[in-house]
Amino acid sequence: MAHVAMVEPETFAFQAEINQLLSLIINTFYCNKEIFLRELISNSSDALDKIRFESLTDKSKLDAQPELFIRIVPDKVNKTLSIIDSGVGMTKADLVNSLGTIARSGTKEFMEALQAGADVSMIGQFGVGFYSLTWWPRRDVNGEPLGRGTKVTLFLKEDQLEYLEERKLKDLVKKYSEFISYPIYLLTEKTTEKEISDDEDEETKKEEEGDVEEVDEEKENETKKKKKKIKEVSHEWQLINKQKPVWLRKPEEVTKEEYASFYKSLTNDWEDHLAVSALRCSMKLLRTKRTTTSSMKLSLRTLNWVFTKDSQNRAKLADLLRYYSTKSGDEMTSLKDYVTRMKKGQQDIYYITGESKKAVENSPFLEKLKRKGYEVLFMVDAIDEYAIGQLKEYAGKKLVSTAKEGLNLKDDSEEEKRKKEEKKKSFESLCKLVKDILGDRVEKVVVSDRIVESPCCLVTGEYAWTANMERIMKAQALRDSAMSAYMSSKKTMEINPDNGIIEELRKRAEADKNDKSVKDLVLLLYETALLTSGFSLDDPNTFASRIHRMLKLGLSIEEEETGGDEAEMPQLEEEGNEESKNGGS
Repeated sequence: MAHVAMVEPETFAFQAEINQLLSLIINTFYCNKEIFLRELISNSSDALDKIRFESLTDKSKLDAQPELFIRIVPDKVNKTLSIIDSGVGMTKADLVNSLGTIARSGTKEFMEALQAGADVSMIGQFGVGFYSLTWWPRRDVNGEPLGRGTKVTLFLKEDQLEYLEERKLKDLVKKYSEFISYPIYLLTEKTTEKEISDDEDEETKKEEEGDVEEVDEEKENETKKKKKKIKEVSHEWQLINKQKPVWLRKPEEVTKEEYASFYKSLTNDWEDHLAVSALRCSMKLLRTKRTTTSSMKLSLRTLNWVFTKDSQNRAKLADLLRYYSTKSGDEMTSLKDYVTRMKKGQQDIYYITGESKKAVENSPFLEKLKRKGYEVLFMVDAIDEYAIGQLKEYAGKKLVSTAKEGLNLKDDSEEEKRKKEEKKKSFESLCKLVKDILGDRVEKVVVSDRIVESPCCLVTGEYAWTANMERIMKAQALRDSAMSAYMSSKKTMEINPDNGIIEELRKRAEADKNDKSVKDLVLLLYETALLTSGFSLDDPNTFASRIHRMLKLGLSIEEEETGGDEAEMPQLEEEGNEESKNGGS
């Protein structure tokens, strides 16, 4: 591990309101000190969620530590308890901005609730669970570099040493954190007895003194050798949250106390649940060929939510997922059934995400797949976008989005490949011209291998958001604008060389690349491609104006004949400048 220079510690003062909060917590925590472990584990779980989300778009985030874990390290010698995770960690700026300020994490709301008599054990509901540690003594430590993640070390007083006991820690994890979706390991101490002979103890002495040949004495001592036992202490990591989640157990096997514990750990509510309703998402129900009912849709939505949370049982849950497809009609199909229907030589499972079944079943992204006879799954529930991010492959088959770059059917004949290369060469100049006209709106323009009827479409990068995910994220009131700008990366425009509009555009561009109608057509094609590809227009009014102008040209209506308002409409050739970037990144 590289040497890291130690720096002088800095001190940052809490705001006055925070000091008041800490005083309230300390005076209230005498009866329920143990929830500190729940809050630390909950914070670790949140940090792991964040790094896992970041790794979906940047796999290098996990290079330093691919494993996602939470570790608890009791040290009886130094009287310390450490909680370590491999999550996203916190920068100095994060620490300064997130701790000790009344404007962050619901601190004010928690203070008001606490003064009104709320249960202090539900401190995590307000996002201020970290302050539960104020009851515990702390000390500045200068340890070795941690790498990615967070390590919190508590120095315990004499009356708190019970929290270093293995049994106590296991009970607390089971009581408060058994539903955490990441593995929680406890460093346990194991003592074993080993039987050795006396001469093994003296082996080092003999090596130092050298071998002395005393044959008669050795023979005499062989019968006098004695055995003795010594204790060896070893340490090992033990997984302590491997109990089945309540949703995988039979309802009659789950106690009322377990339901209450699950409800509180999930909601951070201090009140008990009002009722329990077990949605029976049975294999018999999911395998039925009947038309999907609203209750089954609810069950599938719940199943998808569980699928995103339960990493340990994800492979089993994948068998229960159900989707419509290009070949299922009004019924739903499973991934297992899809695989059994795959074409000979097909290596990937194809899917498309969208707002509804009606919105995706005639998408331009499906044109060539349908013609070639490939089945495509329709993932049309909002939670499907999150679930599919956790499922990279099924039964050894990679899941491939039809709306992203990299779609390669790999079944073209040699003749088809030859014709495709010829068309790419003949349309190179048009691709370059379209890119010049659209500028930063698109990353590149290429000849398409997925559309056979539509003139063009817009696809996203392999690790970028789809059009549907972009729509979902735009609807989030508290979305991260910086993350949205990063994930809504540049789009690639794919043109269809067999489409009459594209062919005519190529001819006009070759005749005169400065032809004003070429620029108008390119802009109009781009804006219609945004809509057919599932994106939204940043400026619908400009698009509508462009359509109206085209209608007037088709009806041979002179510009002078329109009213005064129309005279102010910008010229079509001027609408392609940087001031009207419809659907830009």
